[in-house]
Amino acid sequence: MLTKRIIPCLDIKDGRTVKGTNFVNLRDAGDAVELAAAYAQQGADELVFLDITATVEGRSTLLQLVTRVAQTIPIPFCVGGGIRTIQDVSALLMAGADKISINSSAVQNPAVISELAKEFGSQCIVVAIDTRHIDGKDYVHTHGGRKPTSLFTQEWAKEVEDRGAGEILLTSMDADGTKNGFACDLTAEISEASAIPIIASGGAGQMDHFFDVFTKGKADAGLAASIFHFKEIDIPDLKAYLHQAGIPMRRSI
Repeated sequence: MLTKRIIPCLDIKDGRTVKGTNFVNLRDAGDAVELAAAYAQQGADELVFLDITATVEGRSTLLQLVTRVAQTIPIPFCVGGGIRTIQDVSALLMAGADKISINSSAVQNPAVISELAKEFGSQCIVVAIDTRHIDGKDYVHTHGGRKPTSLFTQEWAKEVEDRGAGEILLTSMDADGTKNGFACDLTAEISEASAIPIIASGGAGQMDHFFDVFTKGKADAGLAASIFHFKEIDIPDLKAYLHQAGIPMRRSI
């Protein structure tokens, strides 16, 4: 089994870290720079920073905040929100991001995935897929989960890989913020059909949820937000638990 990653996620709105349930009812979770520094020190493998209203508000990601976070942490840092062009990606990489995550812009113009992968390398391009189960099928959503599409999640996951994405960040909107566990069945289905890493997101509430998503869900990384922000689970304790359960972890504990 390849080593697994634990990734805290900072959802940013108006320059602050927020967290909700099923993508709504947001509450403040603290200062992004302070949280980023704490997670890096605690042993997080990577950090994801999502400017969750950038696309809806039609603006670019908050570059100044990206710069401050990047200067604070020594671990890989992925940034998403409002990214549409090669120029957007260049600015974020110059600000200190290691990877970028695209969602709405990829759905609107799938060719952008190939363009960015060719320009910056697939290892730099993460495609985020926000998915909801509706009438027995899984559908892709965009604009921070606000807009449903007619795209089937499984088919879209295959397409983004074919177009050059280096990773998929798969978020179950149904599980998001519920703390009832990741969507392991869907994650496993997409992981088994993909040759690229799958980051599972949405639903973490207990340590065994990470064990489940790494084993049953076959995910390469587990991403969570509120359980880390509100100190319900400490990253060192989580990594120790997973290590003892036989899950090989990326960074030493």
